[in-house]
Amino acid sequence: MTRLIAQFEAWLTAQGLSASGAVIVRWLVVAVAVTVLAWIVYLITRKVVLALVEAFARKSRTEWDDAMVRNKVFRRLSHISPALVLYFAVDLLEPLQLVLRRLTVIYMILVGLAAVFAFLNAAVEIYNLYPFARNRPIRGFVQVGKIVLSIFVGIVVVAMLVDRSPWYLLSGLGAMTAVLILVFKDSILGLVASIRLSANDLVAIGDWIEVPKYGADGDVIDVSLHHVTVQNWDKTLTTIPAYALVSDSFKNWRGMQESGGRRIKRSIHIDLSSVRFCSAQMLARLDKIQILKPYLDHKKEEIEAYNRGHAVDTSVPVNGRRLTNIGSFRAYVAAYLRSHSKINQEMTFLVRQLQPTDRGLPLEIYVFCADQAWANYEAIQADIFDHIMAAVPEFDLRIYQQPTGADMRTLAGAA
Repeated sequence: MTRLIAQFEAWLTAQGLSASGAVIVRWLVVAVAVTVLAWIVYLITRKVVLALVEAFARKSRTEWDDAMVRNKVFRRLSHISPALVLYFAVDLLEPLQLVLRRLTVIYMILVGLAAVFAFLNAAVEIYNLYPFARNRPIRGFVQVGKIVLSIFVGIVVVAMLVDRSPWYLLSGLGAMTAVLILVFKDSILGLVASIRLSANDLVAIGDWIEVPKYGADGDVIDVSLHHVTVQNWDKTLTTIPAYALVSDSFKNWRGMQESGGRRIKRSIHIDLSSVRFCSAQMLARLDKIQILKPYLDHKKEEIEAYNRGHAVDTSVPVNGRRLTNIGSFRAYVAAYLRSHSKINQEMTFLVRQLQPTDRGLPLEIYVFCADQAWANYEAIQADIFDHIMAAVPEFDLRIYQQPTGADMRTLAGAA
């Protein structure tokens, strides 16, 4: 090839061109020819070789090659083919062959780095398919690896441009430690936070977390080196610095999700003026409530035995022991919840009275719903309280409610 080019240059001189003119024309022709050849090789690589590789990857049963296609690993590697043509033909482009060879090698290094990044992305994608990846995300560590590789490649590229040994540049990094720490402060904090989050299993993809400081309340969809991304319930996205989850407090609902129950903690307020002892007529009516009858039978026997044993004068209601409408209602609520198929009977179960206030007597229900899905949980909770509030009048009780405008008009009309 060199001999052919020399003959071409001699022919140009024989045609009357000066020696310098012949060199310039020869260089331009060779440059165009190399560029065209590189372009043809690139087209063959992209249109034929790459198409065959991607077609084979789609037909194979493994996930690795599919992930590499999705992340464009082979597509990035295809950019090396024209660079190889230029690298082997650079000796024909005198006197710029040294500069062009160096630039070609730098280009191939950068293309290789891009391909490695794409491969790492594919590796993360495959890793996330495994169940244990939820609690052990590696995206942050991969990003650290990318930063280290980028720094190393940057040093090599600069060393090639200035024609120095990479070790010469590395020796000068010690003096730049403070600057590097300042530049990569967020990355260093993110790396430390990622290690702590992963080691202590504080946050995993799919966890429901609340971080009021950042307005986050929803599912974790990504854990990276610098940020944790939360998709809120209104479908907005909130990014939280990874180190903020280590330095600040937040709520993780994973424990609830893994426990088998979701807490129902709500009160209804009973009007204190409606609380009274149960009369015989009321007890006769309450005896017809099927889930309450076993409780009433047991309590009536217990109370009668106590009063008889202590010679209690039952003509006075406050003497001895008696059933009350509020106590019977509390027992009814407990029996109703015990028979409810959506209440987890193995977890904390309380139906209790709280301290009376100016808004009446709070009767609190503290149980756990067996269905943790948000919509189902809310529907079950609403159904339970619909029933309980509708059952209150059956016990001659009233739910406390502050006077409304309608109450005021009724009183004004009565006056």
